[in-house]
Amino acid sequence: MKTGISTGCLYPMLTEQAIEALLSLGYDTLEIFFNSFSELEQDNLDRIRYMLEKNGAGVVSIHPFTSSFESFLLFSAYERRFLDGVNLYDMYFRAAQRLGADKIILHGLNTDYAPTLSDSEYYRRFAVLQERAGRYGVSVLQENVSRFRSRDPAFIKRMAQEIPDSAAFVCDVKQAARIGTDPVEMAAAMGGRLRHVHISDYDENGVCVLPGQGVFDTEGFLRALYSSGYDGNIMIEVYRFSYKDVSELCAARDHLEELIGKITAQGE
Repeated sequence: MKTGISTGCLYPMLTEQAIEALLSLGYDTLEIFFNSFSELEQDNLDRIRYMLEKNGAGVVSIHPFTSSFESFLLFSAYERRFLDGVNLYDMYFRAAQRLGADKIILHGLNTDYAPTLSDSEYYRRFAVLQERAGRYGVSVLQENVSRFRSRDPAFIKRMAQEIPDSAAFVCDVKQAARIGTDPVEMAAAMGGRLRHVHISDYDENGVCVLPGQGVFDTEGFLRALYSSGYDGNIMIEVYRFSYKDVSELCAARDHLEELIGKITAQGE
């Protein structure tokens, strides 16, 4: 398991500035949260790639800024808009390919928006999106999100069963904890299709904080992942209000790496 971080931790700092700041902190594994269409243009992507290569760093995943629009764009009852949406998401697949990332994060369907879409239809559309992503050497990952259909571990399990060749997941600790779901339970529901982890912590009031600053059993969670055979990235993803100074991002990384080192050493 390798630690990394999302540029979303520095939002609303401009994306290229967030990348530069994280590189200066010694991070070499990034998730880029793109925040505008212009950031996905080839010239900008080439500048980002140069920054990364110069620092010996890489991007493993991309988070679309259109996540909140996916209910309307990809999972409404209007089939033609879905097909147009798949074409639109080519821009993220191309960006990932250009930067060497192989994962795109998907929120999916907000249950407040269109609760009438059947699970089977949802899974079918995800499979279509996954097939398109595969043309670029990229995989779409369904994230568990508190206000979305993916918040339910049972929904996640059915997804893996109905589209076993397409289902792939990212487990987000803060999203699970926000609705009282044990992140270990959510990761277990994803099973062998778990490909990525967004990690955070939370305090006594449930406020999202950096790993090591709250009451979440981070070590227990990482042990469960390790025992399940997970060997992917552990990406820090918090909000800008979750910490006071950017130097704390280094302490969070050190905390995670210490735990991972301890767990893997004991597992040998």
